[in-house]
Amino acid sequence: MALYITDECINCDVCEPECPNDAIYPGAEIYEIEAALCTECIGHYETPQCVEICPVECILVDPQHPESHAQLLDKYHALSAPQPASAPTTTTVISSV
Repeated sequence: MALYITDECINCDVCEPECPNDAIYPGAEIYEIEAALCTECIGHYETPQCVEICPVECILVDPQHPESHAQLLDKYHALSAPQPASAPTTTTVISSV
């Protein structure tokens, strides 16, 4: 399952830099976690780093995003896969003489 941050968050800023997938971001009032990017640190660490560092224990498993360990590992592999380079853009110069 992905994780989520409860409204008990105190905006202490310690969780965001700990996320290896950049899934944590400042929301309107508290930090939030993008479920599509959260792997609970599977593939990176033994335990979710945000949970380990949170001083108020407000990061919980999100029951709205049930995922097995295997699914989280698949997500990690998909997020870690090299992205194809974007095609170079060309500019056409039209000269009028």
